[in-house]
Amino acid sequence: MNKLSIVGAGMVGEAAAQIIARDELCRELMLIDVQGELAQGKALDVWQAAVESGSDTWVYGGSRAELLQDSELVVITAGVPRKPGQSRQAVLSTNLPILDGIMQDIKRHAPTATVLVVSNPVDVLTYRAWSLSGLSRNKVFGQAGVLDTARMKCFIAEETGFSVRDISALVLGGHGDSMVPLMRYCAVGCVPLSNFLSAQQIGHIVERTRNGGGEILGLKKLGSACDAPGVAIAQMVDAIANGRNRILPAVAILEGEYGREDVAMGVPCVLAEGGLTRVIELDLNEQERAMFDGSADQVVRDIAEMKALLGLE
Repeated sequence: MNKLSIVGAGMVGEAAAQIIARDELCRELMLIDVQGELAQGKALDVWQAAVESGSDTWVYGGSRAELLQDSELVVITAGVPRKPGQSRQAVLSTNLPILDGIMQDIKRHAPTATVLVVSNPVDVLTYRAWSLSGLSRNKVFGQAGVLDTARMKCFIAEETGFSVRDISALVLGGHGDSMVPLMRYCAVGCVPLSNFLSAQQIGHIVERTRNGGGEILGLKKLGSACDAPGVAIAQMVDAIANGRNRILPAVAILEGEYGREDVAMGVPCVLAEGGLTRVIELDLNEQERAMFDGSADQVVRDIAEMKALLGLE
C-alpha cells in the first residue's frame, strides 16, 4: 500500500500509527487531526520511533483535508471518547457530525479509498459512513470484533492458564452490551472451552467481554482503551495491505446474511486486498440466533435514533 491516512490523532490513532509505521504496512502514513500541530508532533514522534525499527515508512501530520489525497485506505478514529458510565451510543450526537465532515473530505480528496471506521458508536457510524460514501460494502466497514475477540482471549487465558497462542475465540453482533460471544466456537488447542471451564466460569468471561471497554474506562478514569484498539486496527490494515485473505470479525453491512439487511453488524469477514471481500454466514443454534437477533434489533434501534437526529425519519 502506498498511502494510508488516519483521521484522528488521539490515543487510538497514535497507537495504530505506531504499529502501522513500525511494520511498514504502507509507504506513506498521514496522521490528520483538527489540531494540526498535535498531529504533526505525533507523526514526527511515530516516524522517529519507526526508523529505529528499520522501517522506511514516511509519517506526516497536519489538519488540512487535502492531506487525504491519493489515500488508498482511510482509518477514522476521530471523535470524543465516552466517559465512565456512558454507553457508546451516548456519544452519537457529538461524533455523528464529526464523521459526516470526514466523509465529505474523503469523497472530495480520496473518493475511491477503502474506509475503516473505528469511532464510537462504531456500528451506527459505519452504517452512516457507508450510506454517505456511495461505495459498496466491501469498501466501508468497521473495527470492533477483532478488539472484542482479543479481550475474550485475554480473559480465557487468565481463567485457564493456557497460552493465548492456542486460544481461538469469536464475537458477533453489535459493539456493546448486546454483543454475542460465541462460546461454541471458542477452543484451546482445538479442544472446546467447555472441557476446561464450568458454565459459571464461561458466563463470567462472556459478561467481562461485553463490559471489557467499560472496565478499562472505569479504571483509567481519564481515558478509554487505546493500545488494544490500536493493535486491532493494525491487524485489519495488515490483512488488507498484504492481501492476506484473513478471516476476521468486522462491522459489515449485511445484505441478507443472518436474515438481516440494511444494518451494520459484527460478523466474520474475509479481509484482503479489495477490502472486505466476503461475509461468512455461520449456522447458529437456537440460543445463538436469539442473541444475534437481539443484538441486531438493538443496532436497528440505534440507527433509527441516528436518522432521527439527522431528521431523516
